[in-house]
Amino acid sequence: MQNIPTRFMEILHEISDLGAAIALLDWDQQTYMPPGAAEGRGHQLATLARLRHVRLTSEELGTLLEELEQQIRGCDPDSSEARLVKVTRREYDKAQRVPTDWVAEFARVTALAHSAWEQARTTSSFALFQPHLEKIVMMRRQYADFFAPYDHVYDPLLDDFEPGLKTSEVKTIFDRLRPQQVKLIQAIGTRPQVDDSFLFQNFSEAEQWNFGVEVITRFGYDWNHGRQDTSMHPFTSSFGLDDVRITTRLSPNNLSMGLFGSMHECGHALYEQGIQGEFARTPLASGASMAIHESQSRLFENLVGRSLPFWHHFYPLLQKVFPAQLGNIDLLTFYRGINRVQPSLIRVEADEATYNLHIMLRLELEIALMEGSLTVADLPESWNSRMEAYLGIKPPDDAHGVLQDVHWSAGLMGYFPTYALGNIISAQLWQTIKRDIPDLEKQISAGKFDDLLAWLREKVHQYGAKYEPQELVQNITGQKIDPSAYLHSLEEKFGQIYEL
Repeated sequence: MQNIPTRFMEILHEISDLGAAIALLDWDQQTYMPPGAAEGRGHQLATLARLRHVRLTSEELGTLLEELEQQIRGCDPDSSEARLVKVTRREYDKAQRVPTDWVAEFARVTALAHSAWEQARTTSSFALFQPHLEKIVMMRRQYADFFAPYDHVYDPLLDDFEPGLKTSEVKTIFDRLRPQQVKLIQAIGTRPQVDDSFLFQNFSEAEQWNFGVEVITRFGYDWNHGRQDTSMHPFTSSFGLDDVRITTRLSPNNLSMGLFGSMHECGHALYEQGIQGEFARTPLASGASMAIHESQSRLFENLVGRSLPFWHHFYPLLQKVFPAQLGNIDLLTFYRGINRVQPSLIRVEADEATYNLHIMLRLELEIALMEGSLTVADLPESWNSRMEAYLGIKPPDDAHGVLQDVHWSAGLMGYFPTYALGNIISAQLWQTIKRDIPDLEKQISAGKFDDLLAWLREKVHQYGAKYEPQELVQNITGQKIDPSAYLHSLEEKFGQIYEL
């Protein structure tokens, strides 16, 4: 970038490279690392986290920031240089509040917690994970206190994933969503249920993998700068703009799990792969926020992947792959089946109409844990009771309940609200995309996604973290994050499927 001192860029590159090394070790832990290596991996991550934090909070970087802020005063505030300084200042100021020893210890604690979570989930034993989660909750409270005073103890956690957003704002958005989504679910409950039994047959995992690869290749995923592996919980990792990897999870008896998981993670990866090159190894080389990130994954998973136009093209191909299982299932039956609305135990497998209720449940539990009104020991019981209250079902064990998500083992409290916000943003973007690309559905029906990806590259991806999420959404759609388009799309789609 022009007019940015070389030394300033060198420091940012070092910070970025250390972050990439941390991400690579984390990716390895969730994919190929042997289970007995957790303790050593914890020390490695702690060392790298310490080095990165020391670099980020260095006096030299602070001095360079002050000089640059003076230098760019009066310049275009939306220039890449001005935004780089602004975003770096935000990261620097936040890091200054957090002790380096805490950062290193948190990296070690969460590395051990992840391995404990994997074992606990496999054996459905919350007791194995409980002491690790108690440590994480304690440390997240400490983290929040580094940013006191605050309006709410959850605000500092949320701000890590959604810059500038407050807990009160999320609650207001959710209060608009909840009654209308509950009303829709109740209306669907009065109608005859659609059949999706054909999705739960024996499907070759190798063939599922190959078909998923074909789909995301058509979406535009760049395999020269990415790869796909399997993991217990699907995720996307970026080690730089030239190395963005995804994972998926396959089941021999559930066709939807791996296919839609791959589409979802591909949406995340396309975002990272589309950030403009000049932002490489700087704080701008990431998504604007996790909600914006989630809008991309939910867009490809749901608005494209669960749409009727998409399957006009891809369903005949899928039937050729699985003729015995799907040969006698017509297109409309298949489309209705993959969009069946039914309260379910597992969030990542939840349908569009009930998904946000899973998020609201988790948000309430996280806030209670942070406020101290709920103990970790009481978490499984509270989880189960809320599942009954919200979705009318009770988990049979911890693996299908409180242990199903990986996020708490990584200390990612404050993250869950971004999933629901991402759903909302995806619908707002989709409304604008359909206006700008009038024949979008026709293109999707032909298996063509070039114009869609080009639009996302131009409007969203290229900017990385240059704009804050509310700014970006308003720049593109003309309004800030608003649930109206999302609620309308749900009512329209499921109104047709269930003949409401």
